[in-house]
Amino acid sequence: MMTWLKMLAALLLFAAAMPASAQPSRVDDAAAKAAILKVVADMEAAWNRGDFAGYMAGFRNPGVIFVSGGRIQDGWQGTLDHYVHDYGGSPERRGTLHFYDIDVDVLAPDAALLISHYRLTRSERAQQGINTRLFRKVDGRWVIAMNHVSSYDPAAAPAVK
Repeated sequence: MMTWLKMLAALLLFAAAMPASAQPSRVDDAAAKAAILKVVADMEAAWNRGDFAGYMAGFRNPGVIFVSGGRIQDGWQGTLDHYVHDYGGSPERRGTLHFYDIDVDVLAPDAALLISHYRLTRSERAQQGINTRLFRKVDGRWVIAMNHVSSYDPAAAPAVK
């Protein structure tokens, strides 16, 4: 009986000495969400001033996976090349980008899922859609590791349910 009590006491002492759970606290979640929202705001501002490299600073380099239009882009550089080719040249061609209805779910201390709407306002082929983004904390910085874009033509009639 005494051995059992000694083992129980040892376990209780060990448990009391252990650090708090490895799961992020609400304070950690709030800090992660604020940092991620800043990344998104910085990306939006960079796009709107025509700084595609600044926009791409929000993505993991070189390992981002970018899915759009039913295909996978060719990594970080391929995504940058796509933006420069399809949206570069003039403010009218680039348009004005806005992310909204942003929801961030912190999954772990180094992972979060973001789902948001976006609107690209421009005279030539305006776009709206949804972004699904997996953020990872790499070297102390939140970056997009996987980005999936689902876009639709805002002028098209809404789908019937």
